[in-house]
Amino acid sequence: MSEDKRFYGWINLVGLMLVYGSICGTTTYAYGVFLPAMESAFGWSRSAISGPYALFFIVGGLLGPLAGMAIERFGARRNIVLCNCVVVLGLLGMSQVSAIWHIHLFFGIMAGVGIAFGEFIPITTVINNWFIRKRSMAMGLLFTAGGLGGFFMPPLISAMIGNLGWRWAWVGLALFHLVVCVLGGGLIVRGRPEDVGQTPDGVVADPPRPAGGSKTRVRVYHTEKDWEVGQALRAPALWMITSLFAIILFVLNMLSTHQVAYLQDLGYSPLAAATGLGMMLGFSIIGRLLSGLLGMRFEGRHLALFFLGCMGAGIVSLLHAGGMYAVYLYSAFTGIGFGGMLVLVPNMLGSFFGRTHYGRIIGWTTPLVTLTAAISPNLAGALYDATGRYTVPFAIGLLLIVIGMAIAVLLRPGAAPGNARLT
Repeated sequence: MSEDKRFYGWINLVGLMLVYGSICGTTTYAYGVFLPAMESAFGWSRSAISGPYALFFIVGGLLGPLAGMAIERFGARRNIVLCNCVVVLGLLGMSQVSAIWHIHLFFGIMAGVGIAFGEFIPITTVINNWFIRKRSMAMGLLFTAGGLGGFFMPPLISAMIGNLGWRWAWVGLALFHLVVCVLGGGLIVRGRPEDVGQTPDGVVADPPRPAGGSKTRVRVYHTEKDWEVGQALRAPALWMITSLFAIILFVLNMLSTHQVAYLQDLGYSPLAAATGLGMMLGFSIIGRLLSGLLGMRFEGRHLALFFLGCMGAGIVSLLHAGGMYAVYLYSAFTGIGFGGMLVLVPNMLGSFFGRTHYGRIIGWTTPLVTLTAAISPNLAGALYDATGRYTVPFAIGLLLIVIGMAIAVLLRPGAAPGNARLT
């Protein structure tokens, strides 16, 4: 097989990076920047104004099965464009809020619907459609865009709030999202290579080789058949991969929510504690790129052991944060581990179960993953209130990482059912 030099997939990837980077920067990582200003403007409690953000994730997760069906029925591109228009309207609505239920509507529900139907599931579906051999590299670049959006947009949003006020800052984000995500991404993105007369990875058949020609050794597993949804849902491998995703998001949400308070309890300044969080997000970009490159050469279960081990080492460093060097180690290990796993999970799902029903298959896993991740901050807070320390919740996180490593050791792709479709 040889590669078509006119392959559109890499241009398509640029469009997807615009979409994903914009969503992360204007929506997922933006809300917390507005929280202090809106709290000051209305006098609402911290728990009340945090509620819509939890609703945002819950809605995005619970609608996963419906999103998968919609993508298979109407196509990923149409879902990305139309549902991110809903996000734009939600962001505009946030500039006009005057009651707490307005935030639940505009951000919790409208933005939640937007990420369910227009973010992770359709975007990774498009990657899975366009790439097989180079899927991990494409996934790595895609999620790097999300990391960059989360790294650069919060300071820019803070500056906008300081200069324009929080209401006009929401308007600015809505316009940015409309131009970059809806118009920019929508004009570039194509759902499947077959839509433009191409094939995954831009591969075309070479002329037949003489008998006895050398064969290329395949290092990384890719299914030769597309699994039906019901077949995948009965496969242990699907739920093992889902468990890995739930574990890393459970641990990450707990750490990102409580690590600043934990470090300040240890005597670190607010600036030093916040720097640790920012560095973790920065190091996650390295993990995303590293996972994309290594994913073309090494099996996913081996990489999962490495990245989960990094997250475990990060938690150990945090539990023994007697100096800033330990905080730096925590940020580096945890960021690289989380970033690597974020790329690895959708890459393994595509490699194990194929292209045709990827969106519906991953859609059925998102409720479990999202709800598991949503409870970890509250659980950690309750355990802290009961014990006065973060030792117990962080130890639970470390135990879950060890369980995840055991799952990675046992993880193997199942044999494709005989009636699965050829890829």
